[in-house]
Amino acid sequence: MMTEKQMTKLLENEPLERYTSWRVGGKADRLYVPTDLEDLAEILTGISPDEPIYFIGLGSNLLVRDGGVRGTVIVMHQALKALRMDGAYLYAEAGVTCGKVARFGSANSKTGAEFLAGIPGTVGGALAMNAGCYGSETWDVVHQVLTIDRFGQTHVRNKGEFTTSYRNVVMPVPEEWFVGAWFALPAGSPEETARKIKDLLATRLASQPLNFPSGGSTFRNPKGDYAARLIEASGLKGYQIGGAQVSPKHANFIVNVGGCTALDIELLIRHMKAEVLEQQGVTLQQEVKVIGDYA
Repeated sequence: MMTEKQMTKLLENEPLERYTSWRVGGKADRLYVPTDLEDLAEILTGISPDEPIYFIGLGSNLLVRDGGVRGTVIVMHQALKALRMDGAYLYAEAGVTCGKVARFGSANSKTGAEFLAGIPGTVGGALAMNAGCYGSETWDVVHQVLTIDRFGQTHVRNKGEFTTSYRNVVMPVPEEWFVGAWFALPAGSPEETARKIKDLLATRLASQPLNFPSGGSTFRNPKGDYAARLIEASGLKGYQIGGAQVSPKHANFIVNVGGCTALDIELLIRHMKAEVLEQQGVTLQQEVKVIGDYA
């Protein structure tokens, strides 16, 4: 049973295109933006045990189908924004952007988190998919994490309780979600780390199509190769279905060039996989998570 306090923070039939980086997607039955961790725990206790729950951050690497999402979507960005040094560790809540963590680490004379500046998402999403770039991954620098279950109970879990691999994290317990993490970062020069962040962002700007809405990298890189190279070698740069286009700037990005639907993107993903398999003999593994119903 929802309390009056919870209901005032709940949006019904909310279009999810506003919360995804592709700017597409149908409506969520219910959408909730918690004000803090205590508030999140409260709303979780009011959700029926059999109702689907989805957590999203900035909505990157996420495709919401045009028919929308049945259940409750909880948006962590604009909430859970605590960021501080906790003894020797950098602590960040799940709603903090990865770029902010990188800059905070630099400002506090810590190194090892610079790569996070190149990840267009939040800490929660980076933890959930072991996001990474330029040779580093999120779980390389994790010490402990804070999770919450659907009954609103929090748990401090050690890194060793999780099985992590390239763009994949196996939770030790189902239906727990990341709400924070402690990062173990060695001491570093603020000037040097700031320079690394600046160089990384310049590389990202030069190589990625940041002038169009996109979902980030569409496919995982196969071992010893790059998804973008395989897609480009298959003649797919610039290929378009509806308003979804394989970026002419970076072949592993699908961009929304206008009038795009989630179905356009999903059909383009399927086409890219089929063409790369036929022409290159490689089965691409999708990095983008797809949720929701078809229209």
